[in-house]
Amino acid sequence: MSDAKLVIHPKGPKGEDGYRIFSIRVKEELLEQINQIAQRTGHSRNELIGLFLDFAVQHCTIAEK
Repeated sequence: MSDAKLVIHPKGPKGEDGYRIFSIRVKEELLEQINQIAQRTGHSRNELIGLFLDFAVQHCTIAEK
């Protein structure tokens, strides 16, 4: 018989996975567009919003005053 053991570590406190939860307000039209993309692609709305935000941050330019 094997002496192999399954070691289960305690789960860390919420939020230690590198993600944070926050709420935003968006126009109904934008939400509907996101819902349509989610339906067509099979991605969750949360996944899409994360992708969209990542893209926007990576391609953002700050205009000088």
